[in-house]
Amino acid sequence: MLSAIRAGDLLTVARSWGRSLRSETGKGYAFIERGWFLTKRYWAWEIVWVTYNIVNALSVTFIAKTAESAAPGRFTQADVNHLILYLTIGTAMWSYISAVFDSVTETVTIERWEGTIEYTFMAPVSRLTHLLGACVFALTHGLALMVAQLVVISMFFNLDLSHANWLAAGAITALGSVSLVGLGEIAAILPLLFTERGAQMAYIIRAIMLLVSGVYYPVSVLPDWIQAVAVVSPVTYMLDGLRASIQQGQGVTSLWSDIWPLALAGVALVPLGLLIFGQAERYAKRTGTLKRNG
Repeated sequence: MLSAIRAGDLLTVARSWGRSLRSETGKGYAFIERGWFLTKRYWAWEIVWVTYNIVNALSVTFIAKTAESAAPGRFTQADVNHLILYLTIGTAMWSYISAVFDSVTETVTIERWEGTIEYTFMAPVSRLTHLLGACVFALTHGLALMVAQLVVISMFFNLDLSHANWLAAGAITALGSVSLVGLGEIAAILPLLFTERGAQMAYIIRAIMLLVSGVYYPVSVLPDWIQAVAVVSPVTYMLDGLRASIQQGQGVTSLWSDIWPLALAGVALVPLGLLIFGQAERYAKRTGTLKRNG
């Protein structure tokens, strides 16, 4: 009799959790769908953004071609192709990183543009669900932009991907993306607290990552004090792991030195970002900075 009662209680709890999970999933999907509708509304900006990224990536990658003319006979074609792929990976992943980081960071800014910030932040939706939905869309959007860029770049350069280990590359990208979400959540508090230029202030975080993380050059060429900063940047390990898996074909087990820092960063940054964002939100509501116009 007692076992039957306990089983009934467990079943009731499980059903309650199931209903709550379905409800939160639906709310989170609403933010994903909202991001898609905003993308369609501002389709002209999407074209500008994609074009800018592609032109920038081509401009950087063509630097590899100068090796042949700058030092004739010193570099083999294999060396040039290696450098082309090195820069291609850097530019492609930086476009992805920028798209994800900006999408998460601009969560508050877009709410102000649309005049819905009060309604969204006062709605009966947990901030975890809100930010999770926004982050899932950011990751999908960034991945689509990166693929489009790689397709165009492949038309200009002969990329040798025969040694690539795509399973390891996918694992590194997934782990790195979690870290980017955490950093984006932290940066998103700037437009929340500073209504005038908060979004622009968040660019400094991305600029620092570009400098220290080895996007276009090895971290080893940087001064020692900057290399010390690179150690704490998740993007450093993300790029290092991607280049090792794509250019050298290394597997997941060989990339442990890049995997564990990314996993640790994701575990630490996402909860930290949610905590900091929650504190900033309460402060904004208390001080009246949570408003439509700057």
